[in-house]
Amino acid sequence: MRGVNSIPWFVIIPLFSAFFISLIGRFVKRAIINALAVISCFALLAFSFYGLSILRHSDGMTLVYKIGGWAPPFGISMVLDGLTAFMLVTVNLVAFFVSAYCVNYMQKYTDRTKFFTLFFLMLTGMNGLIVSGDLFNIFVFLEIASIASYALVAFGTEAEELEASFKYAIMGSIASSFIFIGIAFLYGYTSTLNMADMAQILSARPSTWLIHFVAVLFLMGFGLKAALVPFHAWLPDAHPSAPASISAMLSGVLIKTLGVYAMVRIFFNVIGMTQAYLSVLMFLGGLSMIVAVILALSQWDLKRLLAYHSISQIGYVVLGIGLGTPLGIFGGLFHLFNHSIFKSLLFLISGAIDYATGTRDLREMSGLKEKMPVTANTNFIASMAIAGIPPFNGFFSKLIIIFACVQKGCWGYALAAVIGSILTLASFMKVQKFAFLGELKEKYKSIKEVPWVMKFSMVSLAVICILGGILLLPSLRFFINDAVNALLRGTGYATVVLEAAVK
Repeated sequence: MRGVNSIPWFVIIPLFSAFFISLIGRFVKRAIINALAVISCFALLAFSFYGLSILRHSDGMTLVYKIGGWAPPFGISMVLDGLTAFMLVTVNLVAFFVSAYCVNYMQKYTDRTKFFTLFFLMLTGMNGLIVSGDLFNIFVFLEIASIASYALVAFGTEAEELEASFKYAIMGSIASSFIFIGIAFLYGYTSTLNMADMAQILSARPSTWLIHFVAVLFLMGFGLKAALVPFHAWLPDAHPSAPASISAMLSGVLIKTLGVYAMVRIFFNVIGMTQAYLSVLMFLGGLSMIVAVILALSQWDLKRLLAYHSISQIGYVVLGIGLGTPLGIFGGLFHLFNHSIFKSLLFLISGAIDYATGTRDLREMSGLKEKMPVTANTNFIASMAIAGIPPFNGFFSKLIIIFACVQKGCWGYALAAVIGSILTLASFMKVQKFAFLGELKEKYKSIKEVPWVMKFSMVSLAVICILGGILLLPSLRFFINDAVNALLRGTGYATVVLEAAVK
């Protein structure tokens, strides 16, 4: 079938790039490493849009790639449906702009070869997890991405980075253990690891205590990966410690792929979502939304402040999806995409500030807009977007989530979402005031704007923040609608995938 053979390239390209860069890195110039990294990420982005266009012109048909020609459930399969295509575009769009940003930003670090090797291994894990059609390979790719991210958090090798990485690795390993035990129980109960086959078996059997126990394990495991409150303790240390480009990847796409995507895929399409599970997701989302933004208000380290806002904004995503209604899921997924854009931009801006001034402490800054106008203006755009101010992209997704809460009669959650946005605005007005407004300090008189490649990534993401609302246009809404339909299909996912596999 047309387009099926493109699916493995989402794993092949980053995995090949990781090993190829590690082999030739010591023999070639930096410029060649940079070019290879950017070209590889651009190729992944092109394949992502290609996959999206194939689904668009096949009326939402699901594509299944059978490794070795063995059809599921006996063989390993890779699946491309609306939700898969949505996540691939999101992940690889951010990865492309981050790779371009790294061309100049990574000059202050010693080993660019090792950095890009780990970067592409992390990208391999994320793309592989998204396209995997069986639980075992989801776990394998989750671990590849996780282990690479542990190393990248510690890339600076300072005491702070090593401590944060160790804490992240311990918490991540606990999360992985919960997930692995849950997968083992499901395998023992169904005698299969293929998700479509498993969904078919589970839907034909009455729900037992074992399924509920596995659901709790997955909630804890994927909740830890997504850094939902109260499973969030690792994130405020890990994200500030990593290089800004990696913080952008961690907050922008990693916690969404390893946490949110994997969780909702399994709950909706394999186990089968129930109102009890939805209520838990709504509670965790609402709790994360408010607790994290309150903690962010007291932060003076710019990257730590942004890390708490990652937890808060993931709360919006999980709350929307947890509503379980078409409008709620649409708002949650739309906010997932929007947050990937503006949060990645905010972390790249924090890296630009640190690159120019050598500090992340807001109390040390003042009047930077005079010397860094591009950074200041893109920060203003990203701040308005994350706070949900019109006409920026965050406004539309937050408004849809609030409307979905009202539609379902969840007035308390709707009010919490509004309060969260107000507190977010207050937090980012503090950043704007202390970092960019006021009088320029004497020690910053000689600083200058960051190099043009870094500005290219920041400006491009800022443009998407401004234009993000156009995804609501009827001609473009399929990008999110197809992802929503994939989740609303529920355990009918099994029939669709198994039928697609025999074509």
